[in-house]
Amino acid sequence: MGVDGRRGELRIYLGAAPGVGKTFAMLGEAHRRRERGTEVVVGLVETHGRDKTASLLEDLEVLPRRVTRHRDLEVSEMDVDAILARRPEVAVVDELAHTNAPGSRNEKRWQDVEELLEAGIDVLSTVNVQHLESLNDVVERITGVRQRETVPDEVVRRAEQVELIDITPEALRRRLAHGNVYPAHRIDAALGNYFRLGNLTALRELALLWVADQVDVALQRYRSEKEITDTWETRERVVVSITGGPESETLIRRARRIATRAGAELLVVHVLRGDGLSGVTPEHIARSRKITEDVGATFHSVVGDDVPTALLEFARGVNATQLVLGTSRRSRVARAFDEGIGAAVVQESGAIDVHMVTHDESRRGLRWKASADPLSLRRRLIGWVLALVLPAVVTALGMLWRDELDFSTDLVAFLLVTCVVAIAGGLGPALFCAVLGAGLLNYYFTEPYYSLAVQTPENVITLAAMVIVATVVALTVDRAARLGEQGARARTEAALLASYARTVLTSPYPLARLLEKIRENFGLESVVLVERRDGTWTRVECAGRDRGPVTEVTVTGDVRLRLSGRVLPASDQRVLEAAAGQTFVALRQQRMAADALRAQRKAETSELRTALLSAVGHDLRTPLTSIKAAIGSLRDTTLPLSEEDVGELMETVEESADRLAGLVDNLLDSSRLATGSVEPVLRPVGYYEVVARALTGIGGDVSVVVAEDLPPVLADLGLLERVIANVVDNAVRHGSPSPVMIRASAYGSRVELRIVDHGPGLPKKEGHKVFAPFQRLGDRSATPGVGLGLSVAKGFTAAMGGEISAEDTPGGGLTVVISLPAYQEGSG
Repeated sequence: MGVDGRRGELRIYLGAAPGVGKTFAMLGEAHRRRERGTEVVVGLVETHGRDKTASLLEDLEVLPRRVTRHRDLEVSEMDVDAILARRPEVAVVDELAHTNAPGSRNEKRWQDVEELLEAGIDVLSTVNVQHLESLNDVVERITGVRQRETVPDEVVRRAEQVELIDITPEALRRRLAHGNVYPAHRIDAALGNYFRLGNLTALRELALLWVADQVDVALQRYRSEKEITDTWETRERVVVSITGGPESETLIRRARRIATRAGAELLVVHVLRGDGLSGVTPEHIARSRKITEDVGATFHSVVGDDVPTALLEFARGVNATQLVLGTSRRSRVARAFDEGIGAAVVQESGAIDVHMVTHDESRRGLRWKASADPLSLRRRLIGWVLALVLPAVVTALGMLWRDELDFSTDLVAFLLVTCVVAIAGGLGPALFCAVLGAGLLNYYFTEPYYSLAVQTPENVITLAAMVIVATVVALTVDRAARLGEQGARARTEAALLASYARTVLTSPYPLARLLEKIRENFGLESVVLVERRDGTWTRVECAGRDRGPVTEVTVTGDVRLRLSGRVLPASDQRVLEAAAGQTFVALRQQRMAADALRAQRKAETSELRTALLSAVGHDLRTPLTSIKAAIGSLRDTTLPLSEEDVGELMETVEESADRLAGLVDNLLDSSRLATGSVEPVLRPVGYYEVVARALTGIGGDVSVVVAEDLPPVLADLGLLERVIANVVDNAVRHGSPSPVMIRASAYGSRVELRIVDHGPGLPKKEGHKVFAPFQRLGDRSATPGVGLGLSVAKGFTAAMGGEISAEDTPGGGLTVVISLPAYQEGSG
């Protein structure tokens, strides 16, 4: 510690990649502290030749570096002893993850920084996200580059402040292209490899997430110190509760999908309590832990006699926003006395969203299977039971309080029982209950008692009234049930028809998808659409295995649906006829789409033919004219030609013939691509070998940097040679007098070849046309060619399973990137 027992504070500037401005921001903070009167020294700062960074060092005290020798080389490192002797208030130390030269005081620079902090010196430092130990393997998968210099995450986490220096990938690439990050000779390679747009986007997200985790830790610490239990929805966090039973695996995987869609962290919690649900074996818990690790979640166990309370306390404690529970395994009878954990959690969850997930175990226990029919067999059985029990109960109660109750009360009681039975069981049980109730009322509560004799008209009216009431109520219930059933069926039919219409409108092949939906919805083995052509029924489309027609539905006079598998009830015929109408719409739409595609192809063919004739009219005639003129001059015996003149004319003939052969080759290749007759023979091919062959016969200044030990690619040697030759020829003809550069590099599972020129580049807003046939974008010169070279290159590259793209060359020009899969043993 320092002389006053104080440990220094560490402030780190974290970036997603080199060049985002970490060192610049760190030196800016050093200047601000110096201006406030703080004693600041620079222990070590790497400017990497950047003038703006170097200018910030001019007004700061920079300590000399310590120079050591290693293998006859002089290496300079930070002089830790000098800083400790100087004892400034703040030391500026760049590149925290740097590995010191052999023989240094410490192996790593972060260990040097630890010494400075222990001495009570505050430190400003920088680090890139790719140098964090925990992210090293992730960065390697993204960029294809293994970072050998790393710093433990804990060192960075212990920093009092971690400031993210953020910049968009596009802005960083522009900064790189302008020469503000690397020298000119490193720009192209950097843009094409590590500084790809996708790489920078992924690294930026890694940096943001890592800093977000640190902020989340600080937030949890603050909430704990301030005893805050309310949910703060600063970040999505999903908690899934498991019992350890057989359904736990289903719940964990379902919760993982919910968390993934929300971009949330997943926590699995097991609540231990002293009842039957906690009596799971250690093997079940171990399996749940293993599944939790497999899906990338964390496992937690909490203890609580009241499971809903313990679960909600845990969820609020970790600031969860969503809670996933399984549906109850308890029977309906048990839930009648205890609503269960799920219902209790839903009522008390507050701001936490609760998901109830079904599983196979929820079907266990004593359960009545509800039917879609409101007056199902179960309901009618209940009605008959009530028709027997309720009149007997009313009779017993009436006999018990005979002296306190009069006849009207008994009558109302029997009428009420009749209505209850009618509502529960329908007409049959209600009529039985009415007759039974009237008999019991007459036998026990009307004079003469204990006799079924009907002596007064009032008794007859009472019996008739009870029967009428039972009938009216039962018929009303039956009608309501039928209307409810019809409404439910109408909703189902509407949903099916909406689904069919959506399929017709959105599916690229609506007919096949629609027939498959009909087959699934109606439980059929096959649905076949047939059409009458020249008096014969011809199959147009089929879903399922056709085993012959069982039912036929007429769509139009010449179109029918043939259904097999089962005979559909009459209730399904209406919606089936509507579905059949949709099949006709789908058939017509599919045929219209096919006609439109044929018309489009004819238009494209016509356009291609016109462009071809236009190009041939000029670009083929020009070399033929040159050949004819040269040969005419050679044959003219009256012309006094020297040997030099003859040589020039012969050279003109040869050049024109080569140009003519190249044009014809491209036309033939374009024709092969249009007819789909290109069949590549893939084998391991080295870029070093094929580039040398492709450059044969191509003039111009071409610089090649292709390492011989570069991994081979899986390609067709002949096709790849044509691709490279076409692209290089295009770069030579349309580029500036500067040399065309060819470089190759491995990137992950692919190997890329970059052909770079410094010509006029592409006109704005027309870059997407560069690989279209008969395009000569921005070409205003008399450069020969029909504009097929890059189009053929794109077609051949795609046939080999590769990709070809064009991008601006930093400083002006065009860079064409040919990317092919690297050859791996067994891939061929």
